[in-house]
Amino acid sequence: MTDYTRLFDIPHVQLKDFPQPDAFANKVNGEWKKVSTQELVDTANKVSLALLKLGVQPDEKIALVSTSRPEWNMVDQGILQTGAVNVPVYPTISESDYKFIFNDAEIKYAFVTDKNLFNKINSIKSSVPSLKEIFSFEKVEGCKHFSEFLTLADGGDLNEVEKRKAAVKPSQLATIIYTSGTTGNPKGVMLSHDNIVSNIKAVMPVLPLNENMRCLSFLPLCHIFERVVVYVYMVRGVSVYYAESMETIADNLKEVKPNFFTSVPRLLEKVYIKLQGAAANLDGWKKSLYDSALAFAQTYDVEKEYSFTDKLKHKLYDKLIYKKWREALGGECMGICTGAAALNPLLARVFTCAGIPIMEGYGQTESSPVISINPFSLEKIKFGTVGTVIDGVQVKLDHREGMGEGEGEIWAKGPNVMMGYYKRPDITAETVTADGWLKTGDVGKFIEYKGNKYIKITDRVKELFKTSGGKYIAPQQIENKMKEIPYIEQIMAVGENRNFVSALIVPNFLNLSDWATKHGITAKSPAELTKNAEVQKLFRDSIEEKNKNFGNWETVKKFELMENEWSIDGGELTPTMKVKRKVVLEKYKDIVEKIYS
Repeated sequence: MTDYTRLFDIPHVQLKDFPQPDAFANKVNGEWKKVSTQELVDTANKVSLALLKLGVQPDEKIALVSTSRPEWNMVDQGILQTGAVNVPVYPTISESDYKFIFNDAEIKYAFVTDKNLFNKINSIKSSVPSLKEIFSFEKVEGCKHFSEFLTLADGGDLNEVEKRKAAVKPSQLATIIYTSGTTGNPKGVMLSHDNIVSNIKAVMPVLPLNENMRCLSFLPLCHIFERVVVYVYMVRGVSVYYAESMETIADNLKEVKPNFFTSVPRLLEKVYIKLQGAAANLDGWKKSLYDSALAFAQTYDVEKEYSFTDKLKHKLYDKLIYKKWREALGGECMGICTGAAALNPLLARVFTCAGIPIMEGYGQTESSPVISINPFSLEKIKFGTVGTVIDGVQVKLDHREGMGEGEGEIWAKGPNVMMGYYKRPDITAETVTADGWLKTGDVGKFIEYKGNKYIKITDRVKELFKTSGGKYIAPQQIENKMKEIPYIEQIMAVGENRNFVSALIVPNFLNLSDWATKHGITAKSPAELTKNAEVQKLFRDSIEEKNKNFGNWETVKKFELMENEWSIDGGELTPTMKVKRKVVLEKYKDIVEKIYS
């Protein structure tokens, strides 16, 4: 395979080794519009020439505020070829965050998707002295279209682009990714070409990809997880199809029939909830069969030696039930890679039993992002862990008060560790030691399995809390166990400096409504349903059953059922659908006080 040392080398690797007629594709007017490898390279060169015409200099910052689409990749490559820095920004953040990021990075030009994002960025333009122009991928009145921007390349000299490319060293800054903090201003993580390229090369042997495959991409490209995976797809020659939106994923899966895709646990939880609810529309032997198949999947264990009878059951369930689950994902999916948050082992068991192995990995933006990953092999995968440490990276545990035996904060060291936080040497020094160890903020332990050390994440350092009785609580473990209850959609354990643990719970209203109907309970609204005495008893009994898995000081003693689902737009979730604990605590502080009063 052709070697590469900088991110803009990657399209040329694909062009030489695996040129594709559909390197990228997205839906335009109801049809999949395909972009070839050659077109990707040619358009990236035009982007570079246009930027040179605008006078863009090495190390200047250019923002990409866009949903995932082929133009994102074209502009990304075009920016990097000039030696400039790509600053991808989430399309869903607040105006104040846009203003801070654009001023902090001194953004010169910005590329946006549509009218909505143009209006957002244009509204802060007068407050960002460095911002010269905004370009849009879709036609927007008052904004220069991407095609108009590309005409600036006319008459340009590609030799000038080649000179710029030759001057870019692997150690040079490639991108600044602003992490979404729950408090204070976002922090800009600086990643070099070498940071990201080293990570791409390290995960390459683990992912079972080849040039005959298709993938569906629906996570945001401004997040380092999906961005690096897409670079891996490009190196391997995998065709990348971008989903239209989060709402159309189910339809897009059936259209694209992907062999592989990445996800975050929250989306897999939603799929699992639908699987649970599917039995509600069945009756008689069909319902009995479905319930049995789901129960079998929930306890599936790749380490167990199954009896002849159980193997026959598995074959029967696979033919009648699991096959339909696979068809819902397109019918050709060979596996799913998940990251960005902890995966409930139950989900790994269910999907893997159905012939869709889930490979959980671990990392963060500051580590470009992968630190560890589960092998894509049923003989080597270890449910409940985030796999083994990737090549070239070291991990050690820093134990401190409140952590269990064998636990410690995960520290990582390797070529993937960031250059630092942009303009923040103070925070950089707090996060990365003088000898290069990244303090991840995650608590974990090593699990010995088949001669290898697997990492098990137990919680976040900052999310561990102590009750007024002096007992430390790891909320993530409690929440994952409680989410096995089919009537719980989202949950957050609370109890810092309180005398017991409680929980805020967003019910799964689909499953709960089905249960209520069967029990003759009527309600005019979600609020009325959550207040019903029988519903409250259902949750109490379900939680008590799960409490048996914990010590007395860890059990959930009280709870409150919420009326609305937590969301990105509502501010309770990050763009990767992790709960913002501080935001939830502040937003619902009256409810928390009610629990403890």
